[in-house]
Amino acid sequence: MVADTAKTSRFILEHLGGADNIASMTHCATRLRFQLHDQSKADTDALDSNPEVMGVVPQGSTGLQVIMGGGVAEYYGELRKQPGMGDDDRRAAGKEYGGVRSKYGWVDYSFEFLSDTFRPILWALLGASLIITLLVLCDTFGIQDFRAEDQPPTFAFMHAMWQSVFYFLPVMVGACAARKLGANEWVGAAIPCALLTPTFIDMGEPGDIVQVFGLPMVLNGYSGQVFPPLIAAIALFWVEKGLKKIIPSAVHMVFVPFFSLLILIPLTAFVFGPFGIGIGNGISTLLLNINEFSPFILAIIVPLLYPFLVPLGLHWPLNAIMIQNIATLGYDIIQGPMGAWNFACFGVVTGAFIISLRDHDKQMRQVSFGGMMAGLLGGISEPSLYGVLLRFRKSYLRLLPGCLAGGIVMGIFNVKANAFVFTSLLTIPPMDPMGGYAIGLSVAFFTSMLLVVFFDYRTADERAEVLARLAAEKDAETTNTDTAAVAGAGAAAGAGAGAAATKAEPATTSVAVLDAVAVESPLQGRLIALSEVPDPAFAAGKVGRGAAIDPTGDTVVAPCAAKVMAAFPTGHAIGLKLEGGVQLLIHIGVDTVNMDGEGFELLVAKGDEVEAGTPLVRFNREAIVAAGYSPITPVLVTNYRKFGDINVIAEGDNIAAGDRLLEVNAKPES
Repeated sequence: MVADTAKTSRFILEHLGGADNIASMTHCATRLRFQLHDQSKADTDALDSNPEVMGVVPQGSTGLQVIMGGGVAEYYGELRKQPGMGDDDRRAAGKEYGGVRSKYGWVDYSFEFLSDTFRPILWALLGASLIITLLVLCDTFGIQDFRAEDQPPTFAFMHAMWQSVFYFLPVMVGACAARKLGANEWVGAAIPCALLTPTFIDMGEPGDIVQVFGLPMVLNGYSGQVFPPLIAAIALFWVEKGLKKIIPSAVHMVFVPFFSLLILIPLTAFVFGPFGIGIGNGISTLLLNINEFSPFILAIIVPLLYPFLVPLGLHWPLNAIMIQNIATLGYDIIQGPMGAWNFACFGVVTGAFIISLRDHDKQMRQVSFGGMMAGLLGGISEPSLYGVLLRFRKSYLRLLPGCLAGGIVMGIFNVKANAFVFTSLLTIPPMDPMGGYAIGLSVAFFTSMLLVVFFDYRTADERAEVLARLAAEKDAETTNTDTAAVAGAGAAAGAGAGAAATKAEPATTSVAVLDAVAVESPLQGRLIALSEVPDPAFAAGKVGRGAAIDPTGDTVVAPCAAKVMAAFPTGHAIGLKLEGGVQLLIHIGVDTVNMDGEGFELLVAKGDEVEAGTPLVRFNREAIVAAGYSPITPVLVTNYRKFGDINVIAEGDNIAAGDRLLEVNAKPES
C-alpha cells in the first residue's frame, strides 16, 4: 500500500507540472488542495483517469483540488517527501483562498493574510457592533446621550463592553496575524500590549517626543490601531526565524521570546507604530479629501468598488480605515456608502431565492436563503458573493445598478457612521442621518432584487442547464417512487421476507442483512439529495456515495459500532470504519476546513473504538453560517468502488440520529 501511495503521489506531482509549479499545498478531509503558478500545466484529464483519484475540481485561475478520499493524509505525506516539496514552508502552510485570484502568488498570500487575520476577530466586532446599536437606540429615544463624557454606571459599563473590543483590537490583530504567519501568537499579542499599558500611556500625550535609550520617541495612541500590529507581526516572523537558527533548540522556549520582545517592542514604538499610523492616516486623508471635494462622488465610488474589492480581499484594509476614522474623527465616511453595496448584494440573492421558489430548485433555494439571512441579519456578504454572484455571469449586471442607485441616495443625504458596525437590518441606528441611510439601503436592495426577478440573474444557457437538472431530478424521483411501489407490493404479498426482516431490525445498530449493510444517520436534520450539496465534488459523488443532511442538532454521533479512522483536529470531518469494511465519511458543512476548528469540538481520537450513539463531534451551526459556509453535511461511503449499489433508504424529509439512512450492497459477482 505504501508503494502504491508513493507511486500515485509521484503521478499526481508529475501531472500538476512538477514541484516548481506548486505555490502551496494543503489537504482537508478528502482533498489535496493546490495553488499552482500556472494552472494550464496541470493535466486534469490524466489525473481524473487515475483509478486512485476520485475527481479533480479546478478553483479560480490558480487553484486545483484532487479528491483522494479518506486516505488523503497518506498521499499528502508522500507528496511532502518528493524532491522540491519538503523544504518550502509555504507549501506546508498554504491555505485555499476562495474567489477571484491573482496570478502572482505573493499577492494571493497578502490578501489571504489580511483575510485570515481579520476573520476570527469579526465575531468580537459583530458582537460589539450590536451593543453599540443598543446604546445608539437609547440615544435616539432620549434615554441616554451616546456621546456624553459622564455616563451613569449602567451605561458606562455598557460602553466598556464594546470599547474593550476596539481598545484591545491591536492585541487581537497581533495574535491572529502572528498565528497566520507561523510565529508565536502570544508574543504577537504581547508587542502591542506593551503600547497599551498605563505605564506607556502615562509617558505623555500623543504627539509628544520623549527620550528613550537616549533616542527621541514620538508617542502615539495605539488603541484601535490595526496597521502597527500587522507590521510588527510580519517582523516577528522574520525575527523568530533568525533567532531559531542561532539559538540552540534546547533553549528556544526561553530565549526566542525574550529576544523577540526585547527587539520588537522598541522597534514597534520607535518605527513600526508611527509608520503604521502614518499609512492609515494617509489613506484616511485621501478619502477625506475626496469627501471634502464631493461627498456625493465618494458615496458613488465606494459601493461601485466594493463588488470588485471583496472577492480579492482588498476590503480588509478599508475596514481598518473605518475603525481608525471612528477612533480619530469620531465618525466614518466609508461605512454608509458601503451599505449600498451590501444591500444590493442581498437584493440579488433575495431575487435568486424568489426565482428558486418559482423553479422549485431546492439547491438554489438552500444557497440563496442562507445568503439572504446571513446578509440581512448579520451583514455578512460572503455567502451571497460566493453562492450566487461569482457563479453566474449576469449577476453583476443586476448588482451594479443597485450599488449605483443606493450610492446616489447615500450621497444626497451625506451619510456618515457614528460607530463601526456591520451593515444589516439590525445596525441602522448608528448611521447619520438614519432615515437617509435606510432609504439608501432600500433603494439598493429593491433595485437589484427587482432586476433579478424580472430579468433573471442567469444567462440563457445557465438557466437551461438548471432546468435540465431539475427535470432529471424529477424523473429520478418518479422512477424511485415507482420502484418503491413495486417493492412494497411484493412485500405485502409475502415475497419480500428479506426486506421485512430489514425493517424489523432496531434502528440503533448497523447489521448485515443478507448481502447488505444498513448505515444509520449520525445526526438529525433535513435529508437532502447528494446532488443538492453546494459543492461540485460532493454533488457529483466524486468524494463518495451517500446522502446529505441539513442539520438541526449540534452533535454528530456514531451510527453504529465503529473504529475512528480519521479525526481531523479542526473537527470539521470524521472518518469511521464500519461493519464489512465500509468506510464512512461525515463532513460537517462545505469548505468548513477553512474555519480552523472554530465552532467545532472534536470528542474522539483516531483509533478509538466507539459504540452506536457515541458523540463524535459537537458543532455550532450558527458559527458555520456566520463564517459564510453551508452547514449541509454529506454522509458518504468513500470506498464505494468495493461495493455494489449504495441506496438511500431513509423515509421522509426529516431524519433523527439513529434512523436508517443508507444501505450498502455487496458487489455482484462477475
